[in-house]
Amino acid sequence: MDDCVFCAIIAGRVAAHFVLQDEQTVAFLDARPVFKGHVLVMPRPHVPTLADLPDGLLEPLFSRVRAISAALPGALGAQGSFVGLNNVVSQSVPHLHVHVVPRTRGDGLRGFFWPRQKYAGDQEAEAYAARLRAALTHG
Repeated sequence: MDDCVFCAIIAGRVAAHFVLQDEQTVAFLDARPVFKGHVLVMPRPHVPTLADLPDGLLEPLFSRVRAISAALPGALGAQGSFVGLNNVVSQSVPHLHVHVVPRTRGDGLRGFFWPRQKYAGDQEAEAYAARLRAALTHG
């Protein structure tokens, strides 16, 4: 895709610091990292969101995410990692990418980056679960 900066990086038209490259996926350092060593992992083909990811790319993408997450502690002196992705909302580049961020206790991040909510009770929680089950069954 011509106007996608990640496609331009993958094609070699924009410079990046690659961590991993293979036929199906690429991983490179985020230019604006949460912490140094923050990696973006993505499929080579332009795929806008997780829902658009072809089944054949699911395993390669997430096995690379797992490998990078496992490598961060030893390589960077981190104690763990945060793995996450955005779909449309807060997705600054519309090319599916997974963030793998090194974490250390006391690094200043507190859980997720947004406030938590509570269900009014078990009945409300079960209603949400039922809606999701129905969507998965009929989707």
